[in-house]
Amino acid sequence: MDNVINWISDNQTLLVTYAVKIVVAILILVIGKFIANAIANMMSKGMRRKEMDNAVISFLSGIIKALIFIAAILMALSHVGVQTTSFIAILGAAGLAVGLALQGSLSNIASGVLIIMFRPFRAGEYVEAGGVAGTVDSINVFQTVMKTPDRKVVFVPNSQITSRPITNYNREPLRRIDLVIGVSYSANLSKTKDVLMQCLKEDERILAEPEPVVTVTNLNASSVDFNVRPWVKGPDYWPVRWDLLEKIKNELDANGIGIPFPQMDVHLFKQEQEEKAKADK
Repeated sequence: MDNVINWISDNQTLLVTYAVKIVVAILILVIGKFIANAIANMMSKGMRRKEMDNAVISFLSGIIKALIFIAAILMALSHVGVQTTSFIAILGAAGLAVGLALQGSLSNIASGVLIIMFRPFRAGEYVEAGGVAGTVDSINVFQTVMKTPDRKVVFVPNSQITSRPITNYNREPLRRIDLVIGVSYSANLSKTKDVLMQCLKEDERILAEPEPVVTVTNLNASSVDFNVRPWVKGPDYWPVRWDLLEKIKNELDANGIGIPFPQMDVHLFKQEQEEKAKADK
């Protein structure tokens, strides 16, 4: 115990110097984190004023915050006396090893950059990407957050999105509703076409341009199929589709036009009875 006290007494200046350095290093980290948050918030506000996409804002802000904080860590280590040059070399070697072990994560980061650069979708758009259909909430460094119509939150890895086809349902202002309506072979085709077209004209949400189309598309085994293809604004797609199906069914019924179901003719041969009748003769 005496030796420890004597060592502390002999090295008071050195201990005070290192204590001050450690305190300053901690202050550098605290201030660096504060600056990182402040700059990220300033960038976010500036990008929002320019009406940039929220997904882009969250992605860029996260990267800037991480880079500034890493710089603060290097400055703090340098102030304590750690040789940052060799430390950076060690980090590089460790980064290579970690990179090989975390190829999937790095792929997600690269995919996130590609999504931000090429903008196949924006926050608030309804898309089908990575095997998930939903509204884009945000694009993060590793994953894209999507909300499904039944209010589930799904985190989809960015690499999974860029490696598959992406369907954006909101990029174009108009959408076409594709319906296939089958009617009986006994139905008058001209009358059926008029009834279907009248259903389209009576709905104000259906656009006159592009012009809706009603055509015979197929002669099935038990039905004549009509293609019914009206155009609507994007937000009206599902409400119009649901209402149109109900209206078409009611109008076809009101006009005596049947919607057939699959039918099969079954022929029964009473072979034993026929053979017995022949034997009696």
